[in-house]
Amino acid sequence: MKKLFVLSMLIPFALVCSCQKQDSTGEQQLAQRKAELDAREKALDEREKALAARENLAGKPIVPAVPRVAPAEPQRTVPPELKGLIAVPSDARADREQRMQERLAERQRRLEEIHKMRAARALPRPQATAPATEAASPTPSPTPE
Repeated sequence: MKKLFVLSMLIPFALVCSCQKQDSTGEQQLAQRKAELDAREKALDEREKALAARENLAGKPIVPAVPRVAPAEPQRTVPPELKGLIAVPSDARADREQRMQERLAERQRRLEEIHKMRAARALPRPQATAPATEAASPTPSPTPE
């Protein structure tokens, strides 16, 4: 009877112990996942802070903490024969504006020509005087032979 009692107590004890071991491995995996997620969250927070800092710097002019004295650069002058070869952004913009105005004017002229042509076609044409019989029946009637 003692053996039966010990055996019946030993089986549930073994089951409980095995469940605790599985729980401990499950807890370890859960703790590991939580640590990985925390590390990812910290890295993401750092990226967001760096991005916010860049955006703030982009909006503000950069002022050095200690003013530097830069060596004076020699004044560069462009020879007169090369002045026409160097592009100036404001000149390019003005040229582009002028070309656009010319194209718009050309389109307007063409549109006016088209309107004139359509108006000329829409005018009733004077018809030549024709005999009354021909005017009444423009197609010849078939005559039996």
